Amino acid sequence: MAEGIFQNLAKQPQYKGKIGRIDSCGTAAYHAGDDPDSRTMSTLEDNGITDYRHSARRLQPSDFEQFDYIFAMDRSNLSDLERAQRGQANSRAKVMLFGDFSGHAKSEVVADPYYGGRDGFEKAFEQCHRFATNFLGEIVKV
Repeated sequence: MAEGIFQNLAKQPQYKGKIGRIDSCGTAAYHAGDDPDSRTMSTLEDNGITDYRHSARRLQPSDFEQFDYIFAMDRSNLSDLERAQRGQANSRAKVMLFGDFSGHAKSEVVADPYYGGRDGFEKAFEQCHRFATNFLGEIVKV
């Protein structure tokens, strides 16, 4: 979901030519090769994002060399990412909790909506949109 939101925001004129590759992956291969959850897709579509396509993949060591930023949705994934990054001598990525860009004094975690109902996907969308907007506002000075 966050990838689709980022890709959509990156199309805005103020970000043209300033945003590189946007991708998402998991720290485990549970759903590798799968399409996004249908509730993710319907939530994106309900919020005007209709062109998102994705196939799940697992984090690769080269991701730490290819990306400037790698965001974790929660503290457990942040710990997994930091551990994986320690073994990468050529890492350039800043590994961060996505919720550090909550816009509040305190970081937030994105609650995994997978095992809940539709309202969890709406909350995750709201959080991801807010975090992505705040991140882009900080990193890309227009």
